Amino acid sequence: MSHWLMKSEPGTFSIDTLAALPKQTTAWDGVRNYQARNMLRDSMKIGDTAFFYYSGCEVPGIAGIVRVVKEGYADKTAFDPKHHHFDAASNPRDPRWFVVDVKLVRKFKRLIALEELRKHAGDALADLAVLRRGNRLSVTPVSEAEWEFVLTLE
Repeated sequence: MSHWLMKSEPGTFSIDTLAALPKQTTAWDGVRNYQARNMLRDSMKIGDTAFFYYSGCEVPGIAGIVRVVKEGYADKTAFDPKHHHFDAASNPRDPRWFVVDVKLVRKFKRLIALEELRKHAGDALADLAVLRRGNRLSVTPVSEAEWEFVLTLE
């Protein structure tokens, strides 16, 4: 089993939105970066867990945990001209963009803010991708040691 960090803007899709969905499950759509797409398509497996991370907001941070319940498949939003994730160059016969389905495991009791994570950038979280300058990927791997350490912060 692998661990990940998946970013979402809470104004677009929050952990509370996920909690309110039937079966608390959704496709993680809209990823439009090839490196992140490759992780969704090739690396994320059923049973993998991910931190649900808020980005693009006043207080970015980790809001909870989701589990992959369906491995990578074509992102249908790329084919819908009415959808804001539409990509005219994407072809249903040879899809460019992929999604995985995730299910809510749990919402954290509190948001673990980016600033709190940064306090550990020199030690336990030295290699956590979200703390790297210039990292904008919406999906990144998390090591077992990083995963376990972040859980102690809750």
